[in-house]
Amino acid sequence: MTVNETVVAVAGSNNGQAQLATDLSMLEIANGTKQTGEQPAHRSHDPQYNQKRSDPFQFGSRLLGEEDDPFEFNAWDHVEVDDEFKEYAEQQYEMQRQAPVSEFDKYRFNSDPAKWWNKFYKNNTSNFFKDRKWLQQEFPVLDRLTQEDAGPVTILEIGAGAGNTAFPVLSRNKNPKLKLHACDFSKTAVDVMRNHEAYNTDLMQADVWDVAGEELPPGLGEGSVDLVMMVFVFSALSPLQWKKAVENVYRVLKPGGEVCFRDYGRGDLAQVRFKKGRYLEENFYIRGDGTRVYFFEKDELADIWSGKLNIEATDGNADADSEGVKHKFEIEELGVDRRMLVNRAKKLKMYRCWMQGRFRKV
Repeated sequence: MTVNETVVAVAGSNNGQAQLATDLSMLEIANGTKQTGEQPAHRSHDPQYNQKRSDPFQFGSRLLGEEDDPFEFNAWDHVEVDDEFKEYAEQQYEMQRQAPVSEFDKYRFNSDPAKWWNKFYKNNTSNFFKDRKWLQQEFPVLDRLTQEDAGPVTILEIGAGAGNTAFPVLSRNKNPKLKLHACDFSKTAVDVMRNHEAYNTDLMQADVWDVAGEELPPGLGEGSVDLVMMVFVFSALSPLQWKKAVENVYRVLKPGGEVCFRDYGRGDLAQVRFKKGRYLEENFYIRGDGTRVYFFEKDELADIWSGKLNIEATDGNADADSEGVKHKFEIEELGVDRRMLVNRAKKLKMYRCWMQGRFRKV
């Protein structure tokens, strides 16, 4: 279930709250798939210094100082939102809470999520999505597992969508013993992958699978996978589905197997931008196309994957405490990728926030 990663914009800090909201609503949504190398990690316009960042989990090195003009470059890394935007965001959250999705629509969207993802992929061809070529930079384990001498390796991508993670991985693969299972909730998305010119059944298998369901992916048993990739998919689940999803990931991984994770963080402009009638519950929303999205806190994710969070399952039973949780992961890395993008012509700012982690089965 590849998520349409939206980029939205807000007015600069010298504008009032009304102008802020106006600018926010007028700007178009663009595809915000992470791109590496579009802006250099230094502070020079000279092309001879253009260098791509190669260090994982550092999220860039262009830092905004007090003396800097924020509109000098298109993007700045590690930028905290300013006080004006924080105030505006809190006002937006309260407005959203006061005008939630109706009970009728909650049932309509939650009872059959696959219906809405099928519509999404039917309306958006594979050309709509950008390939995630940055994955092997952020997750070096992908590079290691795709080397010629890596030996037998099984990778499972959950929420594979149109294949914009799977196909870039395969394009760089040198390992003849690699098998990549690409699974998605949407049958339409799986059909897109199977009809792709690069789909090779010797190396890749695309299947319909619900990570929060009762069964494991087709062709995979317990303890059979070396690496699981989850990129903008966990956010599409209801909080009631988290427990089962984590359990299934744990079951399918080999001991010591790893999860590569990236998703939305709380306070991302995509969240702040939601208007009335989109709020399902705290940090959980319905998009205009009927697909769902959750925005995570860093500590919340750590608790979910380490087994510390008291998660109520779909059967209504909650884990009593962390000691009783069997499906625990070691948090190898968990970072917050904050970025401020700017529209230099209109003097507008865009605050983005993503979560990125590596979790190991213990």
